[in-house]
Amino acid sequence: MTRDYELYPDDDNGNVLWQMAEDGDDLSEPHEIEYSIAFQEQSQAEKCALYLLQEEQKITLFVDEESDVSEWIITIYVYMEPEYSDIVDLEQWFTKIAEQFGGEYDGWGCMAYVYDDEDDEDYEQGQA
Repeated sequence: MTRDYELYPDDDNGNVLWQMAEDGDDLSEPHEIEYSIAFQEQSQAEKCALYLLQEEQKITLFVDEESDVSEWIITIYVYMEPEYSDIVDLEQWFTKIAEQFGGEYDGWGCMAYVYDDEDDEDYEQGQA
């Protein structure tokens, strides 16, 4: 398969999507894509979480105690076809929201659904 740089530009998002396509993931099917925003302060994370809920976003909020410094992480779950321009648009929106509430946008990921020759499902994690 030859990479189409119109569909899969040469950047982190394009590379992840290209790798998913190369691995056999059907990108024309909707996936639940997880976007993350990190906060140092609980109060900032909670305010952002309320805002996202008011924007009708499906989210979780938790403390990441495994990192060197405890961070509050909001994960936003968006059910969509993993299309490059839509992912970039959402990243820009979530980056703006993160900055508005004193957080930092931390990337996206989703489960890749890969089928081998025998049609058995294998799952892999794609992240940008």
